[in-house]
Order: sequence, then structure tokens, then C-alpha cells
Amino acid sequence: MTDAPLPVLTRLLEAARAARLNAHAPYSKFRVGAAVLDENGTISAGCNMENAAYPLGTCAEAVALGAMVASGGRECRAILIVAGGDTLITPCGGCRQRIAELAVPATRIYCAAAEGDAISQVTVDDLLPNSFRL
Repeated sequence: MTDAPLPVLTRLLEAARAARLNAHAPYSKFRVGAAVLDENGTISAGCNMENAAYPLGTCAEAVALGAMVASGGRECRAILIVAGGDTLITPCGGCRQRIAELAVPATRIYCAAAEGDAISQVTVDDLLPNSFRL
């Protein structure tokens, strides 16, 4: 998979930043947004949702991937994750596995800041080499 074209990357960034503003993060105050591009060119977004029972919280990536599947997408072609300020974050281990389930090893994962222009990119295989597959 090649880099996402700039207009697509801009749309992913805008969708992830907008979703981040809706995050339910009353405990950590750490808001995260994610946007996924599927095989049809559709962008699905999600935000993190914390819960008082911490293990029941859901990551933004999981919400975005679920929205993709719910809208008919079957393959993640790119995903962009946004955290607060100028912080760049990568997906947690569980989300790395979730992404790997719906993407190919060369799929790009973009990590962006909520403010400014900082964006880094890695592939699914960079973050989760030899991922578990059934």
C-alpha cells in the first residue's frame, strides 16, 4: 500500500480531529479520535469512550473500525489517530491486533497531533510484526 493521497489524508485528519472533540473521557481527560479509510473510499470515525469500570473503556480505533464494519466496509486501507495537543500516539496492543484483522501488513497507520501539522506514519507490520491470524 502506498501513502494516502494528500486530499484523503486531509479528510482523515479532519474526521479524526472532529471525532476527538466528542470523546467521553471524564476520568483521564485524554481525548483520542480516529478515522478509517475503507476499500470503498468511505471514511468512518470514532472517539474513545471511558467507563468508570476502566477495562470496559473503548479506544477510538476500535470505535472507528466498528463504524467502518457497520457501514459495510471490510478492509481498512488507512487509519489516522489523533490525541491532544502536539502529542503523537500509536495504537495500543489490542487496537494493533484489531487493525491487523481488517488490514494488510502494509496498511498505513498515521499518527497526528490535534494541533499543528505533525504526522508520523508506520505500517501495520511495523507495529505488529507476525500478528496473530486465524
